[in-house]
Amino acid sequence: MIKIKFLLSKIYRFFYPIDVVSMYKKMGVKIGDNCNFQNEVIIDHSHNWLIEIGNNVILAPRVHILAHDASTKIFLNYTRLGKVKIGDNVFIGAGAIILPGVEIGNNVVIGAGSVVTKSIPSDTVFSGNPAKLICTLSDFLEKHQNSMKVNSVYDESYTLRGNITESRKKEMIKEIVDMNKTGYVI
Repeated sequence: MIKIKFLLSKIYRFFYPIDVVSMYKKMGVKIGDNCNFQNEVIIDHSHNWLIEIGNNVILAPRVHILAHDASTKIFLNYTRLGKVKIGDNVFIGAGAIILPGVEIGNNVVIGAGSVVTKSIPSDTVFSGNPAKLICTLSDFLEKHQNSMKVNSVYDESYTLRGNITESRKKEMIKEIVDMNKTGYVI
């Protein structure tokens, strides 16, 4: 029964997509301009007014942002609360969890699956559980700009939104999968 309800909700959302950014704004989350929240993002429903998200922020699928921590509830009868602030130009990878009391600076990349337990300074890349400094943002970008010079780079016609053709899919498979390389798409 649960699987059927899940499937029906997926079908419904396909035909009637929810503007989750607007929904969270109405609930009290402060959200800047040009933000993109992908599938199954969860922002703390019980204390969402303690969460602030800047401009140009991408939350990949299944990101969780929590402003409360109920681990103390059983023992102290109280739940810990903390403000969460996410700066401008931030990418948070799939499945990452942001815990209460965390501030993420501007121009930051958080790797997929990371658990952010402490504040993160601007212009950095963090990843892991708990999230740790990987490199500066400028080092990260330089590495990928150099990689783009030797690997395939694809335009929008190689995406679903660009109505990718079967021949382009085969080309991408040949260049990335068969040759065991990486690529980049706009």
